[in-house]
Amino acid sequence: MKQNKRQAALARADVLKARIDRYLEIRSEIPKGLERRIENDARQAEIMALCGADRKQWNDWRWQLKHRVRTAEDLSRFLSLSPRERETISAVERVYRFAISPYYLSLIDPEDPDDAIRRQAVPSGYELDDLEGEDDPMAEEMTNPAGCVTRRYPDRLILNITNECAMYCRHCQRRRNIGSVDRIATERQIAESIAYVRDHPEIRDVLVTGGDPFTMATARLERIIAALRAIPTVEIIRIGTRTPVTMPQRITPALCNMLAKYHPIYVNTHFNHPQEVTAEAAKACALLAGAGIPLGNQAVLLNGVNNDPYVMRCLNQELLKIRVRPYYLFHAKTVKGTSHFKTSFDDGLEIMEHLRGYTSGLAIPYYIVNAPGGKGKTPLLPQYVVEKAPDHLTIRTWENAVIRIPDAPTKRIGKAKLTE
Repeated sequence: MKQNKRQAALARADVLKARIDRYLEIRSEIPKGLERRIENDARQAEIMALCGADRKQWNDWRWQLKHRVRTAEDLSRFLSLSPRERETISAVERVYRFAISPYYLSLIDPEDPDDAIRRQAVPSGYELDDLEGEDDPMAEEMTNPAGCVTRRYPDRLILNITNECAMYCRHCQRRRNIGSVDRIATERQIAESIAYVRDHPEIRDVLVTGGDPFTMATARLERIIAALRAIPTVEIIRIGTRTPVTMPQRITPALCNMLAKYHPIYVNTHFNHPQEVTAEAAKACALLAGAGIPLGNQAVLLNGVNNDPYVMRCLNQELLKIRVRPYYLFHAKTVKGTSHFKTSFDDGLEIMEHLRGYTSGLAIPYYIVNAPGGKGKTPLLPQYVVEKAPDHLTIRTWENAVIRIPDAPTKRIGKAKLTE
């Protein structure tokens, strides 16, 4: 009997392994930042030489921010651009500003025109062809009751404290705020926002975002966080940042020590492709995690970047290796100039279908669509409930087995009996 059980277990193990053989084969072909250290170092050395910079400057986040590539002419120093590409990028930059940190630029494979990093960072002519997008599909300007507050939910809100980023993502949901210059919220706007939180005790959760709050000086950011922490009804503070991805040099021990004074602090970041999970990103995330800060990832489903079940599974597994928990996978919004990034909902549901059961639950984010007009986040899932009856539930498992499970009404009970 024992031998039969062991044989059955071995046969089952063979079936399970066969289910991921194709992924393991494809995974080896997916570019991963942690495996590209030699190539990335070589590319960094090229860019440093072109900038006349040394390693100390490269590792200074202020230098990275100051030396962002902002024009087609600048970009042509680092990437081989055809005259037509330069002309197209110049045309886009007159409408939509762009900027790329030298670090994030170094992750682009200069030989691959379809590189996932390039698609996110370098302007495309598709941005000018978009006739269906909206400037503010989330209606944030209609949910701004004070200062730089955005409020869409009963117990939490957002503070948009800056429009500056280390790299302006071409899919940015707030590109209407990027404008032509970097702007930090004024002291008056901050004070009005803090007062609003203080005057509304139902607000227990504040997300500080932008733009990217980590582009601000540490002392200035601390004043905002300290003011929020001084409000007794604020239970948690969250920070939304892409700097671990686009400018990991910003995550310094000094920044982490400051944040650790105001726990509980949570940080959500924004990795979209395994190529972004580099040794530098891992170090930045280790510093944050070492300061006791839980890390979550909010990816965006992007056509030509990550709308592939194997790429997304690989990304989420790479993130867990650097202590970042996949949290959300956002369906791309209909932001003006970004429609070429949109996918069908089928793409997202297929990805979710290929995650559940095929990788650990820790590696499975919520697939989210933001309801138009600022109506909030709604999770989407493949259909696992086949039938709901009074006495049973019929479900479909991750292996497409259909199973019937008995069900019955909950029996209400009073206080538990205590025995002497």
